[in-house]
Amino acid sequence: MDCLKPFSASDLAKVTSHRSGEVKFGEKMITIPKGVNYFEFLKNSEAPFVLLGIPEDVGVRANYGRPGAASAWESAIKSIANIQHNRFCKGSQIIILGTIEVKSLMEEAKSLSFNNTLERKKLSQLVEQIDKEVVHIVTNIIKCGKIPIIIGGGHNNAYGNIKGTALGLGKPINAVNFDAHSDFRILEGRHSGNGFSYAFEEGFLKKYFIFGLHENYTSKNVLDILKKIEDKVRFNTYDEIKVRHQKNFSQELNYAFDFIKNDPYGVEIDLDALPNVASSAMTMSGFSVEEVRHFIHVFGKHKNAHYLHICEGAPELGDEKNNQLVGKLIGYLVTDFIKAKKELNNA
Repeated sequence: MDCLKPFSASDLAKVTSHRSGEVKFGEKMITIPKGVNYFEFLKNSEAPFVLLGIPEDVGVRANYGRPGAASAWESAIKSIANIQHNRFCKGSQIIILGTIEVKSLMEEAKSLSFNNTLERKKLSQLVEQIDKEVVHIVTNIIKCGKIPIIIGGGHNNAYGNIKGTALGLGKPINAVNFDAHSDFRILEGRHSGNGFSYAFEEGFLKKYFIFGLHENYTSKNVLDILKKIEDKVRFNTYDEIKVRHQKNFSQELNYAFDFIKNDPYGVEIDLDALPNVASSAMTMSGFSVEEVRHFIHVFGKHKNAHYLHICEGAPELGDEKNNQLVGKLIGYLVTDFIKAKKELNNA
């Protein structure tokens, strides 16, 4: 498939609401001119951040989840384009690369059933095709010395982010995952629940910390696997931090940070860890929006933070009257990451 669907200046203008006396991100963010090679453009641009959308839910379908994550990019870009450009955060720091073209794969996935063994295998093969495209583009972004901000899509794309970053840097990387689930399930064919286990098995993921696992939704099998490799993969649970108060949130942030900080790492955010946020595995119990924002600030404010991935948001599964809220939330998380990097550079 044609790998990248560029996001043009015209596309950006359509989602930007102009208002007299104000300057929005959409008026300052950078798009790649038509006919220009994006790799060359990125290398020659001073803007440090590259925004990439992956509007798919094939991986979610392959994991027997509720589709809808494909709708997050459209909601997010509308919100991001209308953030105020000011001294706190500047739109001119962001290059909008565009989206990975997945339309044909999405159409094919809609006719396939998880409950049919052969069709489930086909779904996994479609995920593998998306993997290849994600790896290719993320590798190129990293090779240009840029920091990708990736908006999914399902959490299957963690695999492509990790592999692409590792290939771009020429060495394995670490990852921290703010998530209700480990996504470290068995290697049974690619889907949204095993992106990290595949990346680990193939040697692209060196050390991995899962922050805030929900005890009710982590299988004994996964817990047994994690115990055997606790020198490389560690976790804490939401329940021990927020329910039983056996562990302190801030201390756990530091513990997780110390575990991964000495090598390049990716920051993974699964929106199903937040209560009442429309997602494929929506929850009623979880960390607050303020806590995930602080999490991003802590992990973004380090030279080894090489990408941010926000996934599993599904605006089309939410309240029709407020389906812009997922996009608005993603906008906050994106700017929190950029501000953390700015603070690092000004330190």
